[in-house]
Amino acid sequence: MKSRGGGIAGNPVLIGAATTLVVLVAVFLAYNANQGLPFVPTYELKVELPSAANLVRGNEVRIGGSRVGTVDTIEARRLEDGTSVALLSLKLERDAGPLPKDSTVLVRPKSALGLKYVEITRGRSRDGYRNGDTVPVAAAKPAAVEFDEFTNMFDDETREAMRTNLEGFGEAFAGRGESINTAIGAFRPLLRDVIPVARNLADPDTNLRRFIGELSDAATIVAPAAETQAELFVNLDATFAALREVARPYIQDSITGGRPALDAAIRSFPVQRPFLANTEGLFRELRPGVRALARNADDLAVAFEVGQVTLRRTPDLNRRLESLLAELQTFAEDPMVPRGLDGLTDIVSTLNPTLQHLAPVQTRCNYVTLWFRNVSSLLSEGDKNGTWQRFIIIATPSGPNNEGGPSQHPANGPNRENYLHTNPYPNTGSPGQSKECEAANEPFVAGRQAIGNPAGTQSATTEGTP
Repeated sequence: MKSRGGGIAGNPVLIGAATTLVVLVAVFLAYNANQGLPFVPTYELKVELPSAANLVRGNEVRIGGSRVGTVDTIEARRLEDGTSVALLSLKLERDAGPLPKDSTVLVRPKSALGLKYVEITRGRSRDGYRNGDTVPVAAAKPAAVEFDEFTNMFDDETREAMRTNLEGFGEAFAGRGESINTAIGAFRPLLRDVIPVARNLADPDTNLRRFIGELSDAATIVAPAAETQAELFVNLDATFAALREVARPYIQDSITGGRPALDAAIRSFPVQRPFLANTEGLFRELRPGVRALARNADDLAVAFEVGQVTLRRTPDLNRRLESLLAELQTFAEDPMVPRGLDGLTDIVSTLNPTLQHLAPVQTRCNYVTLWFRNVSSLLSEGDKNGTWQRFIIIATPSGPNNEGGPSQHPANGPNRENYLHTNPYPNTGSPGQSKECEAANEPFVAGRQAIGNPAGTQSATTEGTP
């Protein structure tokens, strides 16, 4: 007689059913592995991104390179300002929360084949996102750069330019290894001196950030004058081409002498430090008065900066002026000097009205310069027969009282050419005269006598004046 027992091992139906159940559970767990294990508590967040960047459901979420969750859903959301963003639902491990509110989110490529993942950089804020909160799009920074955007930088023109650069650098460095080694060796003193300079630039008191910002503002202001600046560089090229002609020995000698001058400055600057320290104390005491001059503070600041450079040079200038001042003192103590100064004062006072009357002749009308130029041209220019002074013949008009001989009255006809035109005392803008340059600007009146100042106001400039 057989026993009815034997358990599950003796029942093929139960064994098959158990095996099928285990296989189904294993398949279910394997299929849902990317979405996390079932019945495991998670920390869920919603994240707004400018773009989903080819993310798919099930992509990983990493913090510090470690996988902490997956992307559950991806959908589009329209914001109040009319723009659209991608809204991601993330399922994270319970240990990953709460996420600080200053954390950042970035979509990064996992491989060159296009697989992506979400990288979260934890912040330091004590305030964190609760389960189910939404991370705003402002946390999506820095802006993601796709791999195809990176490769698109190397277009045909860029690759050609890179090839040209490599060829140029290769030809430039070919056979110059020893010179390059010498240059690298010479860099050591430069790098040693750069350290204190870099420290000064990094010091907050230097305010380098504001300086760069002001340079940016200045560049914005001068942007409309770009063409003028381009012309400036063209003119500078001509200037430097001219300087190249005197580079040796003149400019070379000035550079050679520059080092001793700089060494002397280095020796003298420490001596000037007490003076500068006292000046600093003076400025500190002057602060109440400077506050009262708030309207002119900017102008005073510029004046002090320029004056500081000037004051550094005053000791050397004073030493050089010592002998001159001694001679001036001897000259001032001479009893004959006051008499000479009195006589000079009388001469200047006497000449002052004349100079005031003659000054506009040159400063306004440029007549003195034009007279010397015309005389020079008269005696130097001409043709094969000789200069104009020697050769030219001016025929006088015919008629009574013409300029060919003595006359009783100014020429006044009857023919069209026999009229006198003269302005012996033209206006030049001198005291008591109108501000005009009549000589060489008065109109010619044909068939009529014209003596003295013409009617109306003539041009206030002549050739060579602005």
